[in-house]
Amino acid sequence: MGDHEVESAGAQAPGVLQGEFEPSQADRVTAGSWAILLAVFCAGAGTMVVELAAVRLLAPWFGASTGVWTNVIGVILLALAVGYVCGARMSTSGSPDKRLGFILLSASALTACLPLVAGSVAELFMPAGLALDEAAGLMLWGSLASSMALFAPVAALLGCGCPLAVEALQVGSGGHAGAAGGRVLGTSTLGSLLGTFGTTHWLLPGCGLLGTFQVAAVVLGLAGFLLLARTRTPRSSALGLLFLVLGVVGAFLPEVDGPAPGANWRTLEQRESAYQRLAVLENSAGNQRRLVANEALDSFQSVWQVQTGLLGGGQYYDYFALPAWWADPQDTWEVLTLGMGAGTAVRVLEGAMPPNVALISIGVEIDPAVVELGELYFGLQRNQPGRSVLAGVDARVALQGVARPQDLVIVDCYSNNMEIPPHLCSVEFFREAVGALAPGGFLMVNAAGFGFTDPVVDALGVTLAQAAGAEVLAFRVPFSRNCVLVARAGMPVPRPGALGWDISGPIGESLLRSLEVPSAWKMYSPEVRDPQDVGAPVLTDDLNPMDQLQRASVSAGRQRWTVGA
Repeated sequence: MGDHEVESAGAQAPGVLQGEFEPSQADRVTAGSWAILLAVFCAGAGTMVVELAAVRLLAPWFGASTGVWTNVIGVILLALAVGYVCGARMSTSGSPDKRLGFILLSASALTACLPLVAGSVAELFMPAGLALDEAAGLMLWGSLASSMALFAPVAALLGCGCPLAVEALQVGSGGHAGAAGGRVLGTSTLGSLLGTFGTTHWLLPGCGLLGTFQVAAVVLGLAGFLLLARTRTPRSSALGLLFLVLGVVGAFLPEVDGPAPGANWRTLEQRESAYQRLAVLENSAGNQRRLVANEALDSFQSVWQVQTGLLGGGQYYDYFALPAWWADPQDTWEVLTLGMGAGTAVRVLEGAMPPNVALISIGVEIDPAVVELGELYFGLQRNQPGRSVLAGVDARVALQGVARPQDLVIVDCYSNNMEIPPHLCSVEFFREAVGALAPGGFLMVNAAGFGFTDPVVDALGVTLAQAAGAEVLAFRVPFSRNCVLVARAGMPVPRPGALGWDISGPIGESLLRSLEVPSAWKMYSPEVRDPQDVGAPVLTDDLNPMDQLQRASVSAGRQRWTVGA
């Protein structure tokens, strides 16, 4: 080998290494690739907007429970998988960037239509006027069927985008498939991140449900139009422009409404918060208002009447007034309400306190929109003398910051109308709540359930008894699906019929008479349960099957309704 041959071989060696370890010019993003990557970014963002807003769209009919979330996410994942396969087949023929443009325009049109047809589709599987008992069996399979009809087509179209984009990048640049795939996946994921944070923190609270879907539709349509415009085909550009104009026009359509309120009720205001869909209802007489969340059915989150004091008619809030009459006489009564809602419990206490006892209250509500509606429609007094409100704070976090011992701690924490968050019903949480009480103070828990045999009520009762280390008294509230649990710090709870149970004043006649009904009360023991006991579980932070217990509760209530048990 001559000197010239050695020099040539040496010059080629670095080139081989460069080809193996460094991207070629074809693998680098070219100017023409940016349009495709922008389209992929928009598709990723649109997918997450549809997924996160989908549950909120179905919530007025099926709620926003874990089961509904699972159905929506499962349907979208299945549709994306189908879209990936179809997109791979579509990418083998024709112009992939042109097909990607049409795919995005089609997804844009369907996204714009979602809030307009959702009500009609949902009502096929959830007829109006059903009670919670009757609707129990429809919530899961009805939300699954609605998700398939509404969201699967859009998700499948968006799923087609990634394979088409990879093919378009590789054809346009001539680079490696791995490099093109990595850029597409990375860009799509960044778009998904923007869609995730933007939907929750900006679009839903700021633009409403209809506006959220229309923003997503316009973004998808614009990306599709730009891709078609790159092809310089007049027909494609004109069609893309038509889709884009339709999406923009859809943004000016009227706000989507949920199910109509019942007879003799009218809607004062509807609002999409960061947590739920809210509506304020008022009866025809104008003397009562209700705050309902998501599916509502025959339930409500807060209630208002003109006068403060007892509500009557089987309202569990009235029971929160009992401890102030049971306790020894004192000048002030300090109350902490976890899950304050629009302030119903405080209004009841304001008008039902013993004479010459001043009420000092702290209310904790995680949804600031609920507090705002409480001020507007429910007489909630925020940050007035003796009235403090902590908005946007989780109840368990707020509990850690309570400086003064409380005479009464009320736990009324529900998510999406009917779900108890597991971290707010564990034995550890209840121990923290009991620890916030003054000696002899009371802890009261609203337990939504169908009597003492209800799985939710039974589990909460044994868990609270374990946390308090003492007996827990449970009331079954007449004419409702609620029970109230009562524990006490360092002292036994009053036992029905015992000395000191009877009280005078306005509460006696309206409440204690109902408590004399047979089986209207029960005592839960703090005794350690046998591990082999198949009864209600003690709920812990580590093992808390509250979701399953609540499904079992509603199913049992439906059976009770059906067979008349």
